[in-house]
Amino acid sequence: MEQELYSKERSASLDLLLRFQRLLVSKLYPADCVGQVPNAYSPDLLGVGSLLKKYTALLCTHISDILPVATSIACTSHRHFAEVSCVVDGDLTGILLPELVVSIVLLLSKNAGLMQEAGAIPLLAGLLEHLDRFNHLAPGKERDDNEDLAWPGIMGSFFTGQSCRNNEEVTLIRKADLENHNKDGGFWTVIDGKVYDIKDFQTQSLTGSSIL
Repeated sequence: MEQELYSKERSASLDLLLRFQRLLVSKLYPADCVGQVPNAYSPDLLGVGSLLKKYTALLCTHISDILPVATSIACTSHRHFAEVSCVVDGDLTGILLPELVVSIVLLLSKNAGLMQEAGAIPLLAGLLEHLDRFNHLAPGKERDDNEDLAWPGIMGSFFTGQSCRNNEEVTLIRKADLENHNKDGGFWTVIDGKVYDIKDFQTQSLTGSSIL
């Protein structure tokens, strides 16, 4: 509903396409059948699914033409990237595509067989390379990737260049050392031949010490 406030800034044709897209989705995901599995091979549904495929093909063709041009301009500088991003955000790529992707994911969870029959998903997959090239031009991309992938305490060493050095400093812990450490109030455990200190996790765990 909040996004509808911006409808006045969109062109009439873009509004019409958005309404048509939502109409297709609503026909494939009827509100009165939530929790039920519709007939994946119903002629009516297959007809709407075929129409969704044609619509998706036309949309993907437009986006496939737009993104390479946008990428070539955006790679000039960060300022160019910001300007191009604003243009793309107001185009079909920024308005229709995100909602279409989310809708198809919901439709896939509702009736995977019907979506496979419709064949719209492979068309969207063809955009991944274009989108990836454009997104890689975003300022701070590497930092964002590292923050997304480097989970604290698990994957952080892979992105700090410490993994190789840590492998050379592996400490061998004997069974007696582990038992003595735990007798002194520690909480070491062995999983697949590696020793883990789960003392801090013990205080936060809701399962209790007996399960740990």
